[in-house]
Amino acid sequence: MAAAASLSLHLRLRPPLPSRPPRHATCLPLLSPPLPATYRVRVAPGLPPPRSWRPGVRARAGSAIGAPPALARPGGAVETDRLPSDVRDRAMEAVDHFGGRVTIGDVASRAGLQLAQAERALQALAADTEGFLEVSEEGEVLYVFPKDYRAKLAGKSFRMRVEPLVDKAKEVGAYLVRVSFGTALIASIVLVYTTIIAILSSSSDEDSRGRRRRSYGSTIIIPTDMFWYLDADYYRRRRVEKENGMNFIESVFSFVFGDGDPNYGLEEKRWKMIGQYISSNGGVVAAEELAPFLDDDESFILPVLLRFQGHPEIDEQGNILYRFPSLQRTASSKSGRTREYVGTKWSAMFSGVEQFLEEKTWKFSKANAAEKAMVAGLGGLNLFGVIILGNLLKQMTVTPGGLISFAAQLYPLLQIYAGSFFAIPLFRWFLLRKTNNDISKRNKAREQRAQELVSPDSSLRRKLLSARDMAQRKVITPEEIVYTTEKDLLEQDYEVKEWERRFKELESE
Repeated sequence: MAAAASLSLHLRLRPPLPSRPPRHATCLPLLSPPLPATYRVRVAPGLPPPRSWRPGVRARAGSAIGAPPALARPGGAVETDRLPSDVRDRAMEAVDHFGGRVTIGDVASRAGLQLAQAERALQALAADTEGFLEVSEEGEVLYVFPKDYRAKLAGKSFRMRVEPLVDKAKEVGAYLVRVSFGTALIASIVLVYTTIIAILSSSSDEDSRGRRRRSYGSTIIIPTDMFWYLDADYYRRRRVEKENGMNFIESVFSFVFGDGDPNYGLEEKRWKMIGQYISSNGGVVAAEELAPFLDDDESFILPVLLRFQGHPEIDEQGNILYRFPSLQRTASSKSGRTREYVGTKWSAMFSGVEQFLEEKTWKFSKANAAEKAMVAGLGGLNLFGVIILGNLLKQMTVTPGGLISFAAQLYPLLQIYAGSFFAIPLFRWFLLRKTNNDISKRNKAREQRAQELVSPDSSLRRKLLSARDMAQRKVITPEEIVYTTEKDLLEQDYEVKEWERRFKELESE
């Protein structure tokens, strides 16, 4: 008891250890006022004490281990709610992939996140799910999460419970927009031709009705015949089987506006592929290896260096290679690639996997040919009716009332709808031709650069082999852990006098 009291007093009164502003060691945001003068040291059971705790020791992930970091426990706020949803979800997917024990580099490479984003996400997740830290003898920092961390987070985060409902509401809203646009076509046709019938039937005698018809010559279509055609054709075509699960009403919106970006999430996919490639190759790569995932630009390597905190190095042969230290340490025991994976074996290694980033071309519409023909036909029928209705309204000599008055007030909107129904698709068609042409060029360029890795020349081959020789992949095993925030120091089996001696050594340095 006396020794314990002596250690407690010593820890409270000793001056703070000099160190640079920590990054990873202060791994979790404090949700309550910190205790700057008190350090709660925790060590994994059954392991020897740390060899030394020096103020200048930096974790390889970028943290300063000036003093053992204290794990903040969640208070009132939910730290994860401050993260963007996509960052949180991608980080959690990476944690699940690695079994709940990860380094910052693991999450950054797997999820394609910036190192700062991965660090912030792990801090928040650990604070909210009772996760803890492990530190190896070399200062490597790992985040460890319980198996039920998702359930714990869902129980605390109101945002995570609401998000599925919000997403569902967005889906319903998007569906209603698509359906409403198609419904508007049917409503426009019904209103237009009903008004035409009302105008024609409002004549006081057969002679005036004949004069109206003759004013349009031989091209006039009797309105009753139009409705018979519309009714029969509409219901017949609605019975056509849909190839893509799209009903007729949705196909109207698809014909006019398309079906959205087929490359949604392309950047996320790009960075995932790059991060995983660098990590699996030991954190050292040549620029030519990243070219199949990037656009053809002289500075294409700079964003990669910034995102994953890499730097260039010169090998013995004068080749420029790029090292990413944070992606060289992992908690995963999966084996990395070796120097033999060059040339044709590089292609075999990627068997069944995308060797380069391939963009999808835009489709004019996912509706099948029958649906598009039906939509175009009804759109043309509506446009023709709007033209006829406009001429009839101009020829009216009396003030209209009822349905005719209502249609006359809506006529400008009917004109806009009927005109844009074909103007928008026509504009999209020209735009998609150029867009798809550019996409094809980029895909071809990336594929060509990937092919160069399959059959490299002698210079590129030496460069790739040099990168494999310089690669380092450090797997941090549980046996290397000397410090953990899972348990308090006094709960572990180390003698207090030994810790007092170590702290005295630190003060004397």
